[in-house]
Amino acid sequence: MAQATADPRLGADSPDALRSDPRKRRTERIARLVFMSAAFFSVVVTLAIVLSLVFEALSFLLGVDLGALFEMGWFPRRGLFDVRTLIVGTLLVTGIAMLVAAPLGLGAALYLSEYARPRLRRSVKPMIEILAGVPSVTLGYFAISFITPQLLRPFQSDVAFFNLASAGLAVGILTLPLVASVAEDAMRAVPQSLREAAYGLGSRRMKVAVNVVFPAAISGIVAALVIGASRAIGETMVVAIASGATGGSLFSLDVFQPGQTMTAAMAALGAGTDQVRGADNAFQSLFFIGLLLFAITLGLNVFGDRFVRRIRERY
Repeated sequence: MAQATADPRLGADSPDALRSDPRKRRTERIARLVFMSAAFFSVVVTLAIVLSLVFEALSFLLGVDLGALFEMGWFPRRGLFDVRTLIVGTLLVTGIAMLVAAPLGLGAALYLSEYARPRLRRSVKPMIEILAGVPSVTLGYFAISFITPQLLRPFQSDVAFFNLASAGLAVGILTLPLVASVAEDAMRAVPQSLREAAYGLGSRRMKVAVNVVFPAAISGIVAALVIGASRAIGETMVVAIASGATGGSLFSLDVFQPGQTMTAAMAALGAGTDQVRGADNAFQSLFFIGLLLFAITLGLNVFGDRFVRRIRERY
């Protein structure tokens, strides 16, 4: 039987040529198997992490008095596991961070997208993104050495040396370049024809930026804010250093006093040689807080994804 040969009129990388060459078919099968294995492995690892969190969290809930989850504060080595203290502290720090990152990040994105000249944009955007590479531990010490004494105490004399406000401001600085970069990419993706149409109707640049580009890129902007909020919720070192509640914290809504977040509580309890000493359920509380953090982050991302899908514009 004559062996089938590829049509010489077909390119070397055309689908028909790939189907006719056994070596290329074998390479494609191997590549498909490798990529499928990588995807399957990532799913298995994710499920293993989630299941470990769920089982240990259930062990914690079954071994602790549920009333201890609503005590006066978070002191796990003393058997006090007030989750309100951690959730409220996390939300306060995240809210302050987004009050900094959202307006400054979106303002920087609008400037880079609509006002900056190409040469200036190529210089300024990398400088903003470099800010994301600053170690978070450095920003934590920046918060206690500059933000608290120089920015907060002139307006609030009784502010504590360690406080949630300075931690939130530092996390906002850390989140700002992420919001600016993602939002700027979304605005740059808006078709130029929309801008030209608005200019043709006599609109000024400010009008075009705010009333045309911003609404057209709203799905990407929302995605940038969701990513920024997730980044702020998951930040550890800044809040662990600047918030001041290393061993625990009383429940409080005062951002000018020490507080505790979920990530900082996990870092404080898991650090050192005495990480499992104290109350019997102190170690399991790490997994319970980790599961809560996972659920909050997952819910935020699911909400953001659905909201983006609903308002996304296709051009």
